[in-house]
Amino acid sequence: MVAVIQGQLDAFQRDDADAAFGYASPMIQGMFGSPATFIGMVRQGYPPVYRPRGVDFLDLAVVDGRLTQRVLLVGPDGAAVVALYFMERQPDGAWRIDGCVLLEAPGRSA
Repeated sequence: MVAVIQGQLDAFQRDDADAAFGYASPMIQGMFGSPATFIGMVRQGYPPVYRPRGVDFLDLAVVDGRLTQRVLLVGPDGAAVVALYFMERQPDGAWRIDGCVLLEAPGRSA
């Protein structure tokens, strides 16, 4: 799962919309329809995901019945957030990202 999230973060760094979109679950892909729309949403709404200055993988947990990887991200503005990556196993056994929520990381900044 860490490799999937890191792969998507790396794709965002390269502005590789197709690769980033490929790490998303079928539901997320269906919501956004195209790689260009998806990366545009991330660019506008998730700057710490789109251009993190720091990435630290935390624990794996179950949140609301969903397998969730917590990741500490330092955004381009130096503010730290905790990203909750909801993961979904596909029929072929591959893991895909099925959503991401950003939470404040109290007392953390770069």
